[in-house]
Amino acid sequence: MSSPLLRLLHLASPALPIGAFHFSQGLEYAVEAGWVQDERTAREWIAGCLRENVGTLDLPIVARIQRGWTRGDEDAIRYWSRYILASRETEELRAEDRHMGRALGRILRALGAIADDTIDDELASYPALFARACAVWSIAEGDALQTYAWTWVENQTLAAVKLVPLGQSAGQRILYALQPEIEQVAERASRLRDDDLGVAAVMQAFASARHESQYTRLFRS
Repeated sequence: MSSPLLRLLHLASPALPIGAFHFSQGLEYAVEAGWVQDERTAREWIAGCLRENVGTLDLPIVARIQRGWTRGDEDAIRYWSRYILASRETEELRAEDRHMGRALGRILRALGAIADDTIDDELASYPALFARACAVWSIAEGDALQTYAWTWVENQTLAAVKLVPLGQSAGQRILYALQPEIEQVAERASRLRDDDLGVAAVMQAFASARHESQYTRLFRS
């Protein structure tokens, strides 16, 4: 059996066909509106959304769902899977979660990681399926959270490289600069209480809502 590290690298690979490259999570509108216009503003936008959205909603819920799978606690798994979908502020963001979740579910079935013939709507979000894979492959919670955050930051950075546009070197500088932030956000997420969960990235939600009717666009969200 492959090591948890190799399984984690597989799960985080940009080659994993889950369609993450289709989505900008409102970044495309932020560029259109002029809020993001260069390397500095792209880095600040990504860092802010990481801290106030991914770090306070996605990561702590991934941790809770992974713990639920490890304990066999189906009530907790379903509660937190519903919670994160209900917390998405726009139809685009919910559709992104479901699209990537179903795609990851198909891959996990093909790999023999899960045996379910179907995955119902409550469990079909990307965070839920990511957490399930980490539980099945015995990946440490801290490593799982850092990897989830890394893949999110990487996708956002690649979107910024295309949209602003930025050069590849600028994209690599953003990824390098945000590594300490990823570590801090993941560590904090593992300690958040249920009452602390939520989203405070107001402009990202606004950008996602406006993107739904944006006239020209490259991304689906």
